[in-house]
Amino acid sequence: MSSDRGESVMQESGVPVRSRGVMLVLSSPSGAGKSTISRALLERDPHLSMSVSVTTRSPRPGEVDGVHYFFRGIPEVQAMVEQGEMLEHARVFDNYYGTPRQPVEDALRTGRDVLFDIDWQGTQQLAQNAREDLVSVFILPPSLEELERRLRGRAQDPEEVVRKRMSKASDEMSHWPEYDYVVINVDIEESIQAVQAILRAERLKRNRQMGLAQFVNGMRTDG
Repeated sequence: MSSDRGESVMQESGVPVRSRGVMLVLSSPSGAGKSTISRALLERDPHLSMSVSVTTRSPRPGEVDGVHYFFRGIPEVQAMVEQGEMLEHARVFDNYYGTPRQPVEDALRTGRDVLFDIDWQGTQQLAQNAREDLVSVFILPPSLEELERRLRGRAQDPEEVVRKRMSKASDEMSHWPEYDYVVINVDIEESIQAVQAILRAERLKRNRQMGLAQFVNGMRTDG
């Protein structure tokens, strides 16, 4: 099947399908399982791709422009912000990060879904700039104790970092009402399947199935 899913299915079956993609946002406090769920979704769904952000920081060893990030200078990114070419952006210390509008728009137009791994602040900006295309999911841990256990179980961060992440988690979780869906990640496989079900349902929404009126009217005429 081609990358333009809508066009391909139309040719194969004659049945209209959606021709516009979905912006799927996953947010969570660190350690709740968002990254694991994101990786599984990308591995299992060929029609889903990860959003590539713009950054003004220097590339790290092995990073490729256009694959890991779009690496740009500060004046260029500031100009993109001023001209409305960013769906969301933030300044972190001395560098800018954000989502360029055009690559996302190009993907949505060809029927591809775009996955975003961003925080609540970035999600708020996306909601302001592209609400009709946005589907937001907040991933919650089953408890604070379990969240702390998962953070310590990764054995990647020193004690000070774990404490900072736990302190930040309470504020992050307070934004759950701003999201379309909430998944409590008790079992990772069940959570992955839940987000897959959300994506499948959103793909079937009436306003995303372009050409549906013509299809139904055609059947009424034939009958």
